[in-house]
Formats: sequence, structure tokens, C-alpha cells
Amino acid sequence: MKKFAMAASGGVLLGAVATTQIAGPLIAQEAQNNTSVYEQLDLFGDVFERIRSQYVEEANEAELIEAAIDGMLSSLDPHSSYLSPDDAADMREQTRGEFGGLGIEVTQEEGFVKVVSPIDGTPADAAGIEAGDFITAVNDETLLGLTLDEAVEMMRGPVGSEITITVVREGVEQPFQVSIVRDTITLTAVRSRIEGETVVLRVVTFSDQTYPSLEEQLAEQVEEAGGMENVNGFVIDLRNNPGGLLNQAIAVSDAFLDAGEIVSTRGRTAADGQRWNAREGDLAEGKPIVVLINGGSASASEIVAGALQDHRRAIVVGTKSFGKGSVQTVMPLRGDSAMRLTTARYYTPSGRSIQSLGISPNIIVQQPRRDPNAEPEAEEETPQFRSESDLRGALNNDSLSEDEIRQIEKDRARAEDAAELRDQDYQLAYAIDILKGLSALGPEAE
Repeated sequence: MKKFAMAASGGVLLGAVATTQIAGPLIAQEAQNNTSVYEQLDLFGDVFERIRSQYVEEANEAELIEAAIDGMLSSLDPHSSYLSPDDAADMREQTRGEFGGLGIEVTQEEGFVKVVSPIDGTPADAAGIEAGDFITAVNDETLLGLTLDEAVEMMRGPVGSEITITVVREGVEQPFQVSIVRDTITLTAVRSRIEGETVVLRVVTFSDQTYPSLEEQLAEQVEEAGGMENVNGFVIDLRNNPGGLLNQAIAVSDAFLDAGEIVSTRGRTAADGQRWNAREGDLAEGKPIVVLINGGSASASEIVAGALQDHRRAIVVGTKSFGKGSVQTVMPLRGDSAMRLTTARYYTPSGRSIQSLGISPNIIVQQPRRDPNAEPEAEEETPQFRSESDLRGALNNDSLSEDEIRQIEKDRARAEDAAELRDQDYQLAYAIDILKGLSALGPEAE
């Protein structure tokens, strides 16, 4: 027993020595890091005092400190930033679904202002601004070298005032200018309509109005169609949707899923991670769904598309999404200001990160881009062919009743309407054709 006790004591002693040998350098390294941080803070204070006392003009001290804070945050990533009291108030207005401006969501890429997406029904949308456009100047003043907040500030102005922006667009040789009149942007979170037997739900943004509006309009369109038995499926159009509130993205995904994970976030530590799961209940009652996305679909839009795609609840059609898969937490600061800090990344149910990669559609369908410098093309007349029924003395069809013939003619008219839709919106027409095909194959195919 004594030998065992001694051996045990020796083990503890050796363990203590080993711990001291390892912990010593770590403590010293941490102390050195702290010293370095304090030295850098002293350097900041020194620079600040030199500016106050020696700059050629008297500097505004509060603005200097705000600029330093903003520079610190914006150096982290494109989405972390300082929000002045006015900016913080503007952000709260946007999440409520009403604000002033042009109606575009922008980011910064290699020093240039890039359009994530124009918002439906806004001045920018009406002026033909597209996702992926670069804005290089405002009223002939270059934006190069400005921070994103400074560039956005140049685009803001009184409602009713006119602004001219210079746009560079892929596939268009020369930059071109677009004049836009600023307006109050009131966002309609969801728009809906029926195309044939398909209910189209256009989700414009993820504000606090989104899920209630989607639920209400889906029910209205199904009722207008005469019940769910007369609906062949749903198109959820997320194109040019720049995102918004996480809880609304979760609610919209949950609306069409009965169970399983919707999205998860992972932060710096395991304790920072979160996961959200779907609850039972499917507003579409199992009907097939096509989700439309493009390069202007970002953040919350990508969460919805990724969740429905991973659960094989929807076919995703269009082009690769924007790839904004990071979580920003808005933290209030003193004086009604705030900071927006990236705190985590989003992951789809299968565990793939959205960040930078985006959501890849199951079926890639390009939408033709508009060239503002192109001359309008003359419409080509569709060749008219004579059919059997046009021939003199042609026999009647004796196998169908009058009602059946009328139904065939009605179906043909629908097909012609769908063909016209391809000229207006090729991607949407493609999505509707997919649902028609699934419906034609019967319930087992769905």
C-alpha cells in the first residue's frame, strides 16, 4: 500500500511539474500579446493627439473616433460596420419594410460598388438596374476609394430628387449612365398570381411582413383556383431578393417542410452555434415546388432555397445565388449608434456552407441580359401553317363532344399564354413548365 501511495504521489508531482513546464510559456505568451495590444492602443492615442494638435485644420473629435471605429469594423469583412445614430434608424426602417432611396441592395467588391439586387417596383428596378451591375460614379463623381457607407451616402437624397449613376455591366462594352428619381421605397414583401394551374409566390424581401403575407396570399390564390385539387404546384420566386430577417427565412422554409433541420449557424466557438428545425405542417399540402434563384438572391433567400433543396422538397431553377452566408448581429452602442458584426456562418441541412459558394440550382436556366445600348429588334412574324381543319371539305372529329372540344381549345390557349410568358420571363416560364410536366405524369412522379 505504501509503495502504491508513493507511486501515486510521484505521479501527481510529475504531473504538476509537467503542467508548470507547459503553462509557463503559455502564460508568458499571453502576457506578451496583452502588452502588444496595449502598445497598439497607446499608438492609436498618440496618433489621435497628433491629429488634434497638429492637423492643418481643426478636426471634429467625435467624427475621428467614429471613422476609426468604422475602419476597424470594415477591415474585417464587407458586412461588418459601424452604424451612426442616423444609419441605425435607417436600418430599423428597412426591417419594417419602408425607407427612402433608389431601391437597390449593394455590396463592395474589390473597391467597387456592386449591385446585389434591385428591389421589385422601385426606381432602380424601373430604370433597368440588374443584379451584378457595378456602380462606378454618382453624378459624375467617382466612387472608387470610398467605403461602402460613403458610397451609399452619396446615393441618398431627398425624395423626388434626381440622381445619375454610371453603370458597368458584364457583356456591355462601354459604361452607361442611368438617371433615377429617388423615392420612398415601400416594400410589398410578397406578391402572388396564378399562371394556368400554378400559383406563383414572388418573395421580394424578408421583412417582418413576409411570412404572414405569404401565408395569406397562398390561401387566397388556392381559393381563387377553386381548391388545392386544381393547383399543380407552386413557384417560389426568390430572384433578386437580397435577404433580410433570419426568423422570416426560417418561417418561410418551415411553411413547406414537415420535419428536419432548416438551417444552422456556427460561430467562433461550439457554444455559439444554433440550429432550427421544422415543425409539422405544409401549406402546399405536398404539391411540387420550384424555387427560382439568381445572382441577386442572397442571405435569407439562400437559406430558404438551400433548405428546400436539401430536403428534396423543391427543384431549384435559375443561376447560382450570391453566396452571402454569414450572420450579422446588430449590437446597440451608446448614443443610439450600433455596430453590425459578423458572428457566424450559415449552413444548410446537409452541412454545406453558403458563404462565397452560394446555392447551385438543380437546373441552370439563364435569363437573357438587357443591353441598354441595343436597338430594339423588329418582331419577326411567326410563319402561319394551314392545318387539316382549314382544308375545304375536311371531315369533323366525331369522337369528341362539344365540351371536350372546348376543353382542348382552352388547354391550347393556356399553352399559347405560356409561350408568350417565355418572351417576358423565360426563367419563370421554365419553372411553370416543370410543374406542368410533373402534373402530367401523375401523383407518383410528384
